Amino acid sequence: MRPVGGRWASERVVCHVLLVERGDGLLLVDTGFGTADLADPARLGQPFVSMMRPAFELSETAVRQVEALGFTAADVRDIVVTHMDLDHIGGIGDFPDARIHVDLAELDAARNPKLSERNRYRSVQWSHGPEFVPHSSGGDRWFGFESVRAVGDDVLLVPLRGHSRGHCGVAVRDTAQGPDSWLLHAGDSYFFHGEVETPVRRKPGLTVFQKLLAADDKARRHNQERLRELVAGHPEVRVFSAHDEVELARF
Repeated sequence: MRPVGGRWASERVVCHVLLVERGDGLLLVDTGFGTADLADPARLGQPFVSMMRPAFELSETAVRQVEALGFTAADVRDIVVTHMDLDHIGGIGDFPDARIHVDLAELDAARNPKLSERNRYRSVQWSHGPEFVPHSSGGDRWFGFESVRAVGDDVLLVPLRGHSRGHCGVAVRDTAQGPDSWLLHAGDSYFFHGEVETPVRRKPGLTVFQKLLAADDKARRHNQERLRELVAGHPEVRVFSAHDEVELARF
């Protein structure tokens, strides 16, 4: 995406999706836009398309990238979403057999949006009737964060409220790096990699943008600080957000 006014925030915004190969099939963390969104951008709403100016490339959709790796859409058994904003969940229709794991509060927000939330959720993206698996908050601690076992012991929903009502990070055990290593897809907890560095660096335009979008800005800022502490104190956890192209390039 190439947002209007990007020189004050970000000139190029990605949708960072994580594909996980597990013993019983594939798992996706978020999906980005789907093929149906590209075929009919009106599904996303004209204000979003005009403001964010997505470069719709079919080869960049999650399903086409999965297929390019030699798999099929049916191989994706589970999808865990950080939240249900339209640029994170649009691709679930390309994986109709997958279970969609989501925080219970986020699912309720998407199904029963407040007036201020109606532009962020697009029910047409789940009109095919997927199997939602809602998860309630509570569970074991994970590096000081409350966590929920979403899919076994190796994929956790980590509540990171603020950007949306039920926003979560998704932690995935990174066995390729070692038994105690993790990846944390932090969703939209932050938008610029400098926000979780020490000392912190910010882009003023993105700071304003995040505040305007936040369902609870105080919680968002608190959780961003906690992520900063996690990055500084635990190198065994590699953290990335959904939209930072620098972080995507690092992987």
